[in-house]
Amino acid sequence: MKIITWNVNSIRARLSYVIELLRIEKPDFLCLQETKIVDNDFPQQRFSELGYFSYFFGMPSYNGVAILSKNKLIKVEKLGMCNKLDARMISAETSNFEIFSVYVPAGGDIPDPDINAKFKYKLLFLEELNLLLQKKKKIILCGDLNVAPQEDDVWSHRNLINVVSHTDIERAKVKKILEDCNLIDAVREFINPPENIFTWWSYRSPNYKTNNRGRRLDHIWTSMEIKNKLVNSKILDKYRSKDKPSDHVPVCLEIQN
Repeated sequence: MKIITWNVNSIRARLSYVIELLRIEKPDFLCLQETKIVDNDFPQQRFSELGYFSYFFGMPSYNGVAILSKNKLIKVEKLGMCNKLDARMISAETSNFEIFSVYVPAGGDIPDPDINAKFKYKLLFLEELNLLLQKKKKIILCGDLNVAPQEDDVWSHRNLINVVSHTDIERAKVKKILEDCNLIDAVREFINPPENIFTWWSYRSPNYKTNNRGRRLDHIWTSMEIKNKLVNSKILDKYRSKDKPSDHVPVCLEIQN
């Protein structure tokens, strides 16, 4: 079984790349973030032609999440966090597990919840996500969590320690979710430096490969009982070299059925 997560930064702008990914990789599940499209306009017919069921939660211009699946899913939930319905999380069940596509708030520029409401929301979102996942049993969580939790998940821990996405408080909250909910950071089971682990490179970087000032913001987590079924993982960074790419690249996890 193959699962891929990808922040596409607009499904309209990257539709041809998503279709290419489906045709080449043939994942059983594709979790998307930042679809930036209302539900009525989601291109489910295009995905149906490729053999995929579409489950989506969107809003105009911002955010948006989706799950594409080769098989029909049940108990689909569009989840509002922190009393907001801003299209950041969707979940669905298979016969074996519950799958989530999550887009955690970026958090703005100032890492201080007392003066930055966006950063405060991000921290509250992570806390509420922790409480939600503690109630679950067997899960696979995919998404852009907008946090690089390990020191070597960024191009320079020293330079980014006070930059949103890599601050101590954010990294601690993500690690607490993993611990409290008995989850595995599945990608890091297979990929570690000096191998490329980054999944995001800023558009401001003129040549992402040369500078390689990336961060690992996109994750796939699994419940502990799935650990012995993990087979492999890969980061499909070639999609960052496309014409007008997303600033994120797809992340893939293979699990034994």
